Amino acid sequence: MKKTPHTDHSLGIEFTPKLISSLREGYSPSALRKDVFAGLTVAIVALPLSMAIAIASHAGPESGLYTAIIGGFIISAFGGSRFQVGGPAGAFIVLVASIIDRQGFGGLLLATMMAGVIQMALGFLRLGTYIKYVPHPVIVGFTAGIATIIFASQLKELCGLELPGAEPANLVPKLQALWRATPSFNASAALVAALSILIILGLRKYRPHWPGFLIAVVSAAVLAWTLQLDIETIATRFGGIPRSLPAPAFPEISFEKMTLLLPDALALALLGGIESLLSAVVADSMSGRRHRSSMELVAQGLANIAAPIFGGITATGTIARTATNVRSGAHGPMAGIFHAGYIALFMAVAAPLAGYIPLSALAGILVVVAWAMVERAAFMSLLSNSRGDAAVLLSTFLLVIFVDLPTGITVGVVLGCLIFMHRMAQAIDIQTHHHADEDRETEYAAAPGIIIHRISGAFFFGAASAVLTTLERINEVPKAYILDFTQVPFVDSSAAHGLRGFLQEVGRQGAPVYVTGTTPAVRRELTRSGIKEPDVRFGKTVEASIAAIKSGLDFDQDDE
Repeated sequence: MKKTPHTDHSLGIEFTPKLISSLREGYSPSALRKDVFAGLTVAIVALPLSMAIAIASHAGPESGLYTAIIGGFIISAFGGSRFQVGGPAGAFIVLVASIIDRQGFGGLLLATMMAGVIQMALGFLRLGTYIKYVPHPVIVGFTAGIATIIFASQLKELCGLELPGAEPANLVPKLQALWRATPSFNASAALVAALSILIILGLRKYRPHWPGFLIAVVSAAVLAWTLQLDIETIATRFGGIPRSLPAPAFPEISFEKMTLLLPDALALALLGGIESLLSAVVADSMSGRRHRSSMELVAQGLANIAAPIFGGITATGTIARTATNVRSGAHGPMAGIFHAGYIALFMAVAAPLAGYIPLSALAGILVVVAWAMVERAAFMSLLSNSRGDAAVLLSTFLLVIFVDLPTGITVGVVLGCLIFMHRMAQAIDIQTHHHADEDRETEYAAAPGIIIHRISGAFFFGAASAVLTTLERINEVPKAYILDFTQVPFVDSSAAHGLRGFLQEVGRQGAPVYVTGTTPAVRRELTRSGIKEPDVRFGKTVEASIAAIKSGLDFDQDDE
Protein backbone atom coordinates (compact mmCIF):
# COMPACT_ATOMS: atom_id res chain seq x y z
CA MET A 1 0.00 0.00 0.00
CA LYS A 2 1.41 3.37 -0.99
CA LYS A 3 2.15 5.73 1.87
CA THR A 4 0.64 9.15 2.00
CA PRO A 5 2.91 12.20 1.72
CA HIS A 6 2.18 13.00 5.37
CA THR A 7 3.47 9.59 6.46
CA ASP A 8 6.62 9.99 4.37
CA HIS A 9 7.18 13.44 5.82
CA SER A 10 6.73 12.16 9.39
CA LEU A 11 9.12 9.28 8.74
CA GLY A 12 11.72 11.69 7.37
CA ILE A 13 11.41 13.96 10.40
CA GLU A 14 11.72 11.00 12.79
CA PHE A 15 15.13 10.13 11.31
CA THR A 16 16.46 13.67 11.02
CA PRO A 17 19.16 14.51 13.61
CA LYS A 18 18.24 17.40 15.85
CA LEU A 19 21.50 19.12 14.86
CA ILE A 20 20.18 19.51 11.30
CA SER A 21 16.81 20.75 12.56
CA SER A 22 18.56 23.22 14.84
CA LEU A 23 20.80 24.59 12.09
CA ARG A 24 17.85 24.90 9.69
CA GLU A 25 16.22 27.26 12.19
CA GLY A 26 19.25 29.54 11.87
CA TYR A 27 22.39 29.73 14.01
CA SER A 28 23.16 33.21 15.28
CA PRO A 29 26.30 34.43 17.07
CA SER A 30 24.21 34.56 20.24
CA ALA A 31 23.30 30.87 19.87
CA LEU A 32 26.95 30.01 19.23
CA ARG A 33 28.00 31.86 22.36
CA LYS A 34 25.42 29.97 24.44
CA ASP A 35 26.60 26.61 23.12
CA VAL A 36 30.29 27.46 23.64
CA PHE A 37 29.77 28.28 27.32
CA ALA A 38 27.29 25.47 27.97
CA GLY A 39 29.69 22.97 26.38
CA LEU A 40 32.51 24.21 28.62
CA THR A 41 30.35 23.87 31.72
CA VAL A 42 29.36 20.32 30.83
CA ALA A 43 32.96 19.38 30.00
CA ILE A 44 34.09 20.55 33.43
CA VAL A 45 31.51 18.21 34.97
CA ALA A 46 32.23 15.35 32.56
CA LEU A 47 36.03 15.42 32.81
CA PRO A 48 36.53 13.95 36.31
CA LEU A 49 33.32 11.93 36.11
CA SER A 50 34.36 10.16 32.90
CA MET A 51 37.67 9.09 34.43
CA ALA A 52 36.02 7.99 37.67
CA ILE A 53 33.40 5.88 35.87
CA ALA A 54 36.02 4.22 33.67
CA ILE A 55 38.23 3.33 36.64
CA ALA A 56 35.26 1.95 38.58
CA SER A 57 34.38 -0.10 35.48
CA HIS A 58 37.82 -1.78 35.67
CA ALA A 59 39.10 0.14 32.63
CA GLY A 60 41.76 2.83 32.42
CA PRO A 61 40.86 6.50 32.98
CA GLU A 62 41.72 7.30 29.37
CA SER A 63 38.91 4.98 28.19
CA GLY A 64 36.38 7.22 29.90
CA LEU A 65 37.81 10.28 28.15
CA TYR A 66 37.82 8.50 24.76
CA THR A 67 34.16 7.62 25.32
CA ALA A 68 33.24 11.20 26.21
CA ILE A 69 35.04 12.51 23.12
CA ILE A 70 33.93 10.02 20.46
CA GLY A 71 30.62 8.95 21.97
CA GLY A 72 29.75 12.46 23.09
CA PHE A 73 30.43 13.91 19.64
CA ILE A 74 28.37 11.31 17.77
CA ILE A 75 25.41 11.38 20.17
CA SER A 76 25.16 15.17 19.87
CA ALA A 77 25.82 15.29 16.11
CA PHE A 78 23.41 12.54 15.10
CA GLY A 79 20.99 12.22 18.04
CA GLY A 80 17.31 12.92 18.23
CA SER A 81 17.50 15.11 21.33
CA ARG A 82 18.39 18.78 21.19
CA PHE A 83 20.24 18.78 24.51
CA GLN A 84 21.42 15.20 25.07
CA VAL A 85 25.04 14.86 26.21
CA GLY A 86 26.64 11.44 25.85
CA GLY A 87 29.53 9.63 27.46
CA PRO A 88 30.25 6.92 30.02
CA ALA A 89 27.46 6.53 32.59
CA GLY A 90 27.42 5.39 36.19
CA ALA A 91 24.56 3.00 35.44
CA PHE A 92 26.92 0.92 33.29
CA ILE A 93 29.66 0.48 35.90
CA VAL A 94 28.41 -2.84 37.24
CA LEU A 95 27.72 -4.41 33.86
CA VAL A 96 30.88 -3.13 32.16
CA ALA A 97 33.08 -4.24 35.06
CA SER A 98 31.47 -7.68 34.99
CA ILE A 99 32.13 -8.07 31.24
CA ILE A 100 35.76 -6.95 31.57
CA ASP A 101 36.33 -9.35 34.48
CA ARG A 102 34.87 -12.28 32.51
CA GLN A 103 35.84 -11.53 28.92
CA GLY A 104 38.67 -9.03 29.15
CA PHE A 105 38.77 -5.49 27.78
CA GLY A 106 38.65 -6.77 24.20
CA GLY A 107 35.47 -8.66 25.04
CA LEU A 108 33.88 -5.47 26.31
CA LEU A 109 34.81 -3.59 23.13
CA LEU A 110 33.20 -6.28 20.95
CA ALA A 111 30.10 -6.53 23.19
CA THR A 112 29.72 -2.74 23.02
CA MET A 113 29.93 -2.75 19.23
CA MET A 114 27.32 -5.53 19.09
CA ALA A 115 25.11 -3.49 21.42
CA GLY A 116 25.52 -0.55 19.05
CA VAL A 117 24.27 -2.62 16.12
CA ILE A 118 21.29 -3.77 18.21
CA GLN A 119 20.47 -0.18 19.20
CA MET A 120 20.62 0.96 15.59
CA ALA A 121 18.27 -1.86 14.59
CA LEU A 122 15.86 -0.87 17.38
CA GLY A 123 15.97 2.70 16.16
CA PHE A 124 15.40 1.92 12.48
CA LEU A 125 12.54 -0.42 13.42
CA ARG A 126 11.09 2.46 15.48
CA LEU A 127 10.95 0.32 18.60
CA GLY A 128 12.28 2.99 20.94
CA THR A 129 8.78 3.84 22.06
CA TYR A 130 8.40 0.39 23.63
CA ILE A 131 11.20 1.01 26.12
CA LYS A 132 8.80 3.33 27.95
CA TYR A 133 6.78 0.25 28.87
CA VAL A 134 9.46 -0.94 31.31
CA PRO A 135 7.60 -0.75 34.66
CA HIS A 136 8.51 2.14 36.92
CA PRO A 137 9.30 -0.16 39.90
CA VAL A 138 11.86 -1.94 37.71
CA ILE A 139 13.60 1.32 36.84
CA VAL A 140 13.65 2.47 40.47
CA GLY A 141 14.78 -0.98 41.65
CA PHE A 142 17.67 -1.49 39.25
CA THR A 143 18.82 2.13 39.69
CA ALA A 144 18.94 1.66 43.47
CA GLY A 145 20.68 -1.69 43.01
CA ILE A 146 23.32 -0.19 40.72
CA ALA A 147 23.88 2.66 43.18
CA THR A 148 24.38 0.18 46.02
CA ILE A 149 26.94 -1.80 44.03
CA ILE A 150 28.77 1.37 42.92
CA PHE A 151 29.06 2.44 46.55
CA ALA A 152 30.35 -0.99 47.58
CA SER A 153 32.85 -0.99 44.70
CA GLN A 154 34.36 2.29 45.93
CA LEU A 155 34.94 1.24 49.55
CA LYS A 156 38.42 -0.05 48.68
CA GLU A 157 39.50 3.29 47.21
CA LEU A 158 37.66 5.35 49.82
CA CYS A 159 39.61 3.68 52.61
CA GLY A 160 42.83 3.03 50.69
CA LEU A 161 42.60 -0.70 51.41
CA GLU A 162 45.06 -3.22 49.98
CA LEU A 163 43.80 -6.64 48.96
CA PRO A 164 46.09 -9.66 48.51
CA GLY A 165 44.31 -10.60 45.25
CA ALA A 166 41.62 -9.38 42.89
CA GLU A 167 38.57 -7.76 44.47
CA PRO A 168 35.58 -10.16 44.32
CA ALA A 169 32.77 -9.08 42.01
CA ASN A 170 29.81 -10.37 44.04
CA LEU A 171 28.64 -8.19 46.90
CA VAL A 172 28.90 -10.57 49.86
CA PRO A 173 32.39 -11.93 49.02
CA LYS A 174 33.48 -8.36 48.26
CA LEU A 175 32.40 -7.09 51.68
CA GLN A 176 34.05 -10.08 53.36
CA ALA A 177 37.34 -9.42 51.53
CA LEU A 178 37.23 -5.71 52.37
CA TRP A 179 36.56 -6.50 56.02
CA ARG A 180 39.60 -8.75 56.15
CA ALA A 181 41.65 -5.94 54.60
CA THR A 182 40.71 -3.33 57.21
CA PRO A 183 44.18 -3.51 58.87
CA SER A 184 45.54 -1.82 55.72
CA PHE A 185 43.24 1.20 56.22
CA ASN A 186 44.89 4.39 54.87
CA ALA A 187 43.79 7.42 56.86
CA SER A 188 45.19 9.84 54.23
CA ALA A 189 43.08 8.28 51.47
CA ALA A 190 39.97 8.37 53.65
CA LEU A 191 40.66 12.02 54.53
CA VAL A 192 41.02 13.00 50.86
CA ALA A 193 37.82 11.12 49.98
CA ALA A 194 35.89 12.77 52.80
CA LEU A 195 37.22 16.19 51.79
CA SER A 196 36.13 15.62 48.18
CA ILE A 197 32.63 14.59 49.24
CA LEU A 198 32.29 17.58 51.57
CA ILE A 199 33.44 20.00 48.86
CA ILE A 200 30.93 18.62 46.35
CA LEU A 201 28.01 18.62 48.80
CA GLY A 202 28.93 22.02 50.19
CA LEU A 203 29.13 23.62 46.75
CA ARG A 204 25.85 22.02 45.73
CA LYS A 205 24.18 23.67 48.69
CA TYR A 206 25.87 27.08 48.76
CA ARG A 207 27.26 27.53 45.22
CA PRO A 208 25.18 25.19 43.02
CA HIS A 209 26.45 26.71 39.77
CA TRP A 210 30.11 26.06 40.57
CA PRO A 211 31.79 22.93 39.09
CA GLY A 212 31.88 20.89 42.28
CA PHE A 213 33.41 17.72 40.78
CA LEU A 214 36.32 19.57 39.19
CA ILE A 215 36.98 21.74 42.24
CA ALA A 216 36.97 18.63 44.44
CA VAL A 217 39.52 16.68 42.38
CA VAL A 218 41.76 19.71 41.88
CA SER A 219 41.70 20.45 45.62
CA ALA A 220 42.43 16.81 46.41
CA ALA A 221 45.31 16.70 43.92
CA VAL A 222 46.84 19.89 45.30
CA LEU A 223 46.48 18.63 48.88
CA ALA A 224 48.03 15.26 48.09
CA TRP A 225 50.93 16.81 46.17
CA THR A 226 51.60 19.55 48.74
CA LEU A 227 51.58 17.24 51.73
CA GLN A 228 53.19 14.35 49.81
CA LEU A 229 50.48 12.02 51.01
CA ASP A 230 51.09 8.30 50.61
CA ILE A 231 48.01 7.55 48.50
CA GLU A 232 47.39 6.10 45.06
CA THR A 233 46.89 8.47 42.14
CA ILE A 234 46.12 8.03 38.46
CA ALA A 235 49.85 8.20 37.71
CA THR A 236 50.92 5.62 40.29
CA ARG A 237 48.34 3.07 39.13
CA PHE A 238 47.85 3.79 35.43
CA GLY A 239 50.99 5.70 34.49
CA GLY A 240 49.12 8.81 33.41
CA ILE A 241 46.84 9.68 30.51
CA PRO A 242 47.76 9.91 26.79
CA ARG A 243 47.65 13.30 25.11
CA SER A 244 45.65 12.14 22.08
CA LEU A 245 43.23 9.54 20.83
CA PRO A 246 44.75 6.17 19.90
CA ALA A 247 44.84 4.92 16.32
CA PRO A 248 41.57 3.20 15.39
CA ALA A 249 41.65 -0.57 15.84
CA PHE A 250 39.01 -3.29 15.86
CA PRO A 251 38.84 -5.87 18.66
CA GLU A 252 39.19 -9.54 17.85
CA ILE A 253 35.99 -10.66 16.13
CA SER A 254 34.84 -14.25 15.73
CA PHE A 255 31.50 -16.00 15.52
CA GLU A 256 32.21 -17.97 18.70
CA LYS A 257 33.13 -14.81 20.59
CA MET A 258 30.04 -12.98 19.37
CA THR A 259 27.79 -15.86 20.39
CA LEU A 260 29.34 -15.86 23.85
CA LEU A 261 28.93 -12.09 24.21
CA LEU A 262 25.37 -11.85 22.85
CA PRO A 263 23.65 -11.81 26.29
CA ASP A 264 26.03 -9.05 27.45
CA ALA A 265 25.43 -7.07 24.24
CA LEU A 266 21.66 -7.33 24.69
CA ALA A 267 21.98 -6.13 28.30
CA LEU A 268 24.16 -3.18 27.24
CA ALA A 269 21.75 -2.26 24.44
CA LEU A 270 18.68 -2.43 26.68
CA LEU A 271 20.27 -0.51 29.54
CA GLY A 272 21.68 2.08 27.15
CA GLY A 273 18.32 2.53 25.46
CA ILE A 274 16.52 2.99 28.78
CA GLU A 275 19.16 5.37 30.15
CA SER A 276 19.38 7.52 27.01
CA LEU A 277 15.64 7.83 26.43
CA LEU A 278 15.00 8.61 30.10
CA SER A 279 17.66 11.30 29.84
CA ALA A 280 16.01 12.68 26.69
CA VAL A 281 12.65 12.79 28.50
CA VAL A 282 14.27 14.74 31.35
CA ALA A 283 15.70 17.21 28.82
CA ASP A 284 12.26 17.56 27.21
CA SER A 285 10.61 18.31 30.54
CA MET A 286 13.24 20.95 31.35
CA SER A 287 13.28 22.64 27.94
CA GLY A 288 9.76 22.17 26.57
CA ARG A 289 11.19 20.47 23.48
CA ARG A 290 10.42 16.98 22.15
CA HIS A 291 13.02 14.36 21.26
CA ARG A 292 12.93 11.78 18.44
CA SER A 293 13.35 8.41 20.09
CA SER A 294 14.15 6.47 16.92
CA MET A 295 16.93 8.82 15.84
CA GLU A 296 18.24 8.91 19.39
CA LEU A 297 18.63 5.13 19.43
CA VAL A 298 20.34 5.20 16.02
CA ALA A 299 22.83 7.76 17.32
CA GLN A 300 23.45 5.73 20.49
CA GLY A 301 24.18 2.74 18.27
CA LEU A 302 26.60 4.70 16.09
CA ALA A 303 28.40 5.96 19.20
CA ASN A 304 28.76 2.45 20.62
CA ILE A 305 30.13 1.15 17.34
CA ALA A 306 32.65 3.99 16.97
CA ALA A 307 33.84 4.51 20.57
CA PRO A 308 35.29 0.97 21.02
CA ILE A 309 37.32 1.39 17.81
CA PHE A 310 39.21 4.15 19.68
CA GLY A 311 39.41 2.26 22.98
CA GLY A 312 36.27 3.72 24.54
CA ILE A 313 33.76 1.91 26.73
CA THR A 314 29.97 1.90 26.44
CA ALA A 315 28.40 5.32 25.80
CA THR A 316 24.91 6.57 26.46
CA GLY A 317 23.00 9.74 27.12
CA THR A 318 23.62 10.84 30.70
CA ILE A 319 20.99 12.53 32.83
CA ALA A 320 23.33 14.63 35.02
CA ARG A 321 25.35 16.06 32.12
CA THR A 322 22.27 16.58 29.97
CA ALA A 323 20.49 18.44 32.77
CA THR A 324 23.62 20.57 33.30
CA ASN A 325 23.60 21.34 29.60
CA VAL A 326 20.00 22.59 29.70
CA ARG A 327 20.55 24.61 32.88
CA SER A 328 23.65 26.20 31.34
CA GLY A 329 21.56 27.74 28.59
CA ALA A 330 22.55 25.56 25.63
CA HIS A 331 20.90 26.46 22.34
CA GLY A 332 21.18 23.08 20.63
CA PRO A 333 23.33 20.00 19.89
CA MET A 334 26.44 22.09 19.18
CA ALA A 335 26.88 22.41 22.96
CA GLY A 336 27.41 18.64 23.22
CA ILE A 337 29.87 18.76 20.33
CA PHE A 338 31.81 21.56 22.03
CA HIS A 339 31.83 19.49 25.25
CA ALA A 340 33.59 16.67 23.38
CA GLY A 341 36.05 19.15 21.87
CA TYR A 342 36.93 20.64 25.26
CA ILE A 343 37.72 17.20 26.69
CA ALA A 344 39.94 16.45 23.67
CA LEU A 345 41.67 19.80 24.26
CA PHE A 346 42.25 18.92 27.91
CA MET A 347 43.92 15.65 26.89
CA ALA A 348 46.19 17.49 24.44
CA VAL A 349 47.21 20.25 26.85
CA ALA A 350 46.82 19.09 30.44
CA ALA A 351 46.88 15.29 30.45
CA PRO A 352 50.02 15.05 32.63
CA LEU A 353 48.27 17.02 35.37
CA ALA A 354 45.59 14.35 35.63
CA GLY A 355 48.21 11.96 36.95
CA TYR A 356 48.18 13.81 40.28
CA ILE A 357 44.47 13.12 40.91
CA PRO A 358 44.03 10.76 43.90
CA LEU A 359 41.92 7.71 43.25
CA SER A 360 40.18 8.23 46.58
CA ALA A 361 38.96 11.63 45.32
CA LEU A 362 37.44 9.98 42.26
CA ALA A 363 35.88 7.41 44.58
CA GLY A 364 34.33 10.26 46.55
CA ILE A 365 32.79 11.60 43.33
CA LEU A 366 31.23 8.22 42.58
CA VAL A 367 29.82 7.96 46.10
CA VAL A 368 28.00 11.26 45.51
CA VAL A 369 26.84 10.03 42.10
CA ALA A 370 25.56 6.77 43.61
CA TRP A 371 23.66 8.64 46.32
CA ALA A 372 22.07 10.92 43.71
CA MET A 373 21.05 7.92 41.58
CA VAL A 374 18.78 6.49 44.26
CA GLU A 375 15.21 7.77 43.96
CA ARG A 376 14.61 7.51 47.69
CA ALA A 377 11.13 9.07 47.73
CA ALA A 378 9.98 6.87 44.84
CA PHE A 379 11.51 3.78 46.48
CA MET A 380 9.64 4.30 49.75
CA SER A 381 6.42 5.23 47.94
CA LEU A 382 6.48 2.04 45.86
CA LEU A 383 7.10 -0.07 48.96
CA SER A 384 3.93 1.28 50.55
CA ASN A 385 1.90 1.67 47.36
CA SER A 386 0.87 -1.94 46.74
CA ARG A 387 2.18 -5.43 47.34
CA GLY A 388 2.59 -5.96 43.60
CA ASP A 389 4.74 -2.86 43.08
CA ALA A 390 6.74 -3.68 46.21
CA ALA A 391 7.36 -7.24 44.95
CA VAL A 392 8.62 -5.98 41.57
CA LEU A 393 10.78 -3.31 43.21
CA LEU A 394 12.40 -5.60 45.79
CA SER A 395 12.88 -8.47 43.32
CA THR A 396 14.69 -6.20 40.89
CA PHE A 397 16.72 -4.48 43.62
CA LEU A 398 17.85 -7.65 45.38
CA LEU A 399 18.61 -9.59 42.19
CA VAL A 400 20.71 -6.72 40.83
CA ILE A 401 22.69 -6.65 44.06
CA PHE A 402 23.12 -10.36 44.70
CA VAL A 403 22.94 -11.90 41.19
CA ASP A 404 23.48 -9.53 38.27
CA LEU A 405 21.90 -6.65 36.39
CA PRO A 406 20.38 -8.55 33.41
CA THR A 407 18.71 -11.05 35.73
CA GLY A 408 17.29 -8.30 37.90
CA ILE A 409 15.84 -6.40 34.94
CA THR A 410 14.47 -9.53 33.26
CA VAL A 411 12.76 -10.87 36.38
CA GLY A 412 11.44 -7.43 37.26
CA VAL A 413 9.92 -6.86 33.81
CA VAL A 414 8.38 -10.35 33.66
CA LEU A 415 6.99 -10.08 37.19
CA GLY A 416 5.66 -6.60 36.45
CA CYS A 417 3.93 -7.86 33.30
CA LEU A 418 2.37 -10.79 35.17
CA ILE A 419 1.04 -8.50 37.89
CA PHE A 420 -0.32 -6.11 35.26
CA MET A 421 -2.09 -8.93 33.43
CA HIS A 422 -3.55 -10.17 36.70
CA ARG A 423 -4.90 -6.69 37.43
CA MET A 424 -6.31 -6.41 33.91
CA ALA A 425 -7.97 -9.82 34.23
CA GLN A 426 -9.58 -8.73 37.49
CA ALA A 427 -10.77 -5.51 35.87
CA ILE A 428 -12.93 -7.25 33.25
CA ASP A 429 -16.61 -7.31 34.15
CA ILE A 430 -19.55 -9.37 32.86
CA GLN A 431 -23.18 -8.43 33.45
CA THR A 432 -25.71 -11.13 32.62
CA HIS A 433 -29.42 -10.46 31.96
CA HIS A 434 -31.97 -13.20 31.28
CA HIS A 435 -35.71 -13.92 31.65
CA ALA A 436 -35.38 -14.29 35.43
CA ASP A 437 -34.96 -10.51 35.41
CA GLU A 438 -38.56 -10.00 34.26
CA ASP A 439 -39.76 -9.24 37.77
CA ARG A 440 -37.10 -6.56 38.20
CA GLU A 441 -36.79 -3.09 36.76
CA THR A 442 -33.94 -3.97 34.40
CA GLU A 443 -32.97 -2.59 31.07
CA TYR A 444 -33.82 -5.84 29.29
CA ALA A 445 -36.81 -7.11 31.29
CA ALA A 446 -38.85 -7.02 28.08
CA ALA A 447 -36.67 -9.71 26.46
CA PRO A 448 -37.89 -13.02 27.98
CA GLY A 449 -36.01 -16.13 26.97
CA ILE A 450 -32.95 -14.18 25.82
CA ILE A 451 -29.66 -14.31 27.73
CA ILE A 452 -27.63 -11.17 27.33
CA HIS A 453 -23.97 -11.06 28.36
CA ARG A 454 -22.47 -7.57 28.48
CA ILE A 455 -18.64 -7.74 28.63
CA SER A 456 -16.60 -4.72 29.75
CA GLY A 457 -12.80 -4.58 29.53
CA ALA A 458 -9.92 -6.05 27.55
CA PHE A 459 -10.80 -9.63 26.57
CA PHE A 460 -7.36 -11.27 26.47
CA PHE A 461 -5.87 -14.61 27.44
CA GLY A 462 -5.40 -13.57 31.07
CA ALA A 463 -9.12 -12.85 31.45
CA ALA A 464 -10.44 -15.56 29.11
CA SER A 465 -10.90 -18.21 31.79
CA ALA A 466 -12.98 -15.98 34.06
CA VAL A 467 -15.12 -14.75 31.16
CA LEU A 468 -15.81 -18.22 29.78
CA THR A 469 -16.66 -19.56 33.24
CA THR A 470 -19.27 -16.83 33.60
CA LEU A 471 -20.66 -17.47 30.13
CA GLU A 472 -21.12 -21.17 30.89
CA ARG A 473 -22.58 -20.67 34.36
CA ILE A 474 -26.27 -20.48 33.36
CA ASN A 475 -27.53 -24.05 33.01
CA GLU A 476 -30.50 -23.52 30.74
CA VAL A 477 -31.29 -23.40 27.05
CA PRO A 478 -32.59 -19.94 26.13
CA LYS A 479 -34.23 -18.74 22.97
CA ALA A 480 -31.03 -16.90 21.99
CA TYR A 481 -27.78 -15.45 23.31
CA ILE A 482 -26.58 -11.89 22.85
CA LEU A 483 -22.92 -11.06 23.53
CA ASP A 484 -22.51 -7.29 23.86
CA PHE A 485 -18.93 -6.21 23.02
CA THR A 486 -19.65 -2.47 23.07
CA GLN A 487 -17.20 -1.91 25.94
CA VAL A 488 -14.54 -4.39 24.78
CA PRO A 489 -11.60 -2.44 23.29
CA PHE A 490 -9.43 -5.44 22.53
CA VAL A 491 -9.66 -9.19 21.91
CA ASP A 492 -6.63 -11.44 21.44
CA SER A 493 -6.48 -14.78 19.63
CA SER A 494 -6.39 -16.86 22.83
CA ALA A 495 -9.58 -15.32 24.18
CA ALA A 496 -11.25 -15.57 20.78
CA HIS A 497 -10.29 -19.27 20.55
CA GLY A 498 -11.85 -19.93 23.97
CA LEU A 499 -14.98 -18.04 22.93
CA ARG A 500 -15.21 -20.20 19.82
CA GLY A 501 -15.34 -23.30 22.03
CA PHE A 502 -18.24 -21.77 23.96
CA LEU A 503 -20.05 -20.98 20.72
CA GLN A 504 -19.64 -24.55 19.49
CA GLU A 505 -21.27 -25.82 22.68
CA VAL A 506 -24.10 -23.31 22.30
CA GLY A 507 -24.50 -24.36 18.68
CA ARG A 508 -25.28 -27.90 19.81
CA GLN A 509 -28.13 -26.47 21.89
CA GLY A 510 -29.63 -24.90 18.79
CA ALA A 511 -29.73 -21.38 20.29
CA PRO A 512 -28.57 -18.60 17.91
CA VAL A 513 -25.85 -16.21 19.08
CA TYR A 514 -25.83 -12.51 18.30
CA VAL A 515 -22.62 -10.47 18.74
CA THR A 516 -23.14 -6.71 18.96
CA GLY A 517 -21.13 -3.54 19.42
CA THR A 518 -17.80 -4.82 18.07
CA THR A 519 -15.21 -2.35 16.82
CA PRO A 520 -13.70 -3.14 13.40
CA ALA A 521 -10.48 -4.39 15.04
CA VAL A 522 -12.34 -6.68 17.47
CA ARG A 523 -14.54 -8.06 14.70
CA ARG A 524 -11.48 -8.77 12.52
CA GLU A 525 -9.85 -10.74 15.33
CA LEU A 526 -13.04 -12.72 15.96
CA THR A 527 -13.40 -13.47 12.25
CA ARG A 528 -9.77 -14.57 11.95
CA SER A 529 -10.40 -16.98 14.83
CA GLY A 530 -13.36 -18.58 13.06
CA ILE A 531 -16.15 -16.66 14.79
CA LYS A 532 -18.18 -15.53 11.81
CA GLU A 533 -21.54 -15.84 10.12
CA PRO A 534 -23.57 -18.03 9.90
CA ASP A 535 -22.29 -19.45 13.23
CA VAL A 536 -22.92 -16.06 14.82
CA ARG A 537 -24.75 -12.95 13.69
CA PHE A 538 -23.14 -9.52 14.00
CA GLY A 539 -25.10 -6.35 14.63
CA LYS A 540 -24.70 -2.83 15.90
CA THR A 541 -26.78 -2.80 19.09
CA VAL A 542 -28.41 -5.06 21.65
CA GLU A 543 -31.81 -3.50 20.87
CA ALA A 544 -31.48 -4.43 17.18
CA SER A 545 -30.59 -7.99 18.19
CA ILE A 546 -33.65 -8.28 20.46
CA ALA A 547 -35.89 -6.99 17.68
CA ALA A 548 -34.42 -9.50 15.22
CA ILE A 549 -34.88 -12.38 17.66
CA LYS A 550 -38.51 -11.46 18.40
CA SER A 551 -39.34 -11.20 14.73
CA GLY A 552 -37.49 -14.42 13.96
CA LEU A 553 -35.52 -12.62 11.28
CA ASP A 554 -31.88 -11.87 10.67
CA PHE A 555 -30.62 -8.32 10.88
CA ASP A 556 -31.61 -5.83 8.28
CA GLN A 557 -28.75 -4.79 6.04
CA ASP A 558 -28.64 -1.40 7.76
CA ASP A 559 -28.03 -3.03 11.14
CA GLU A 560 -25.00 -5.03 10.10
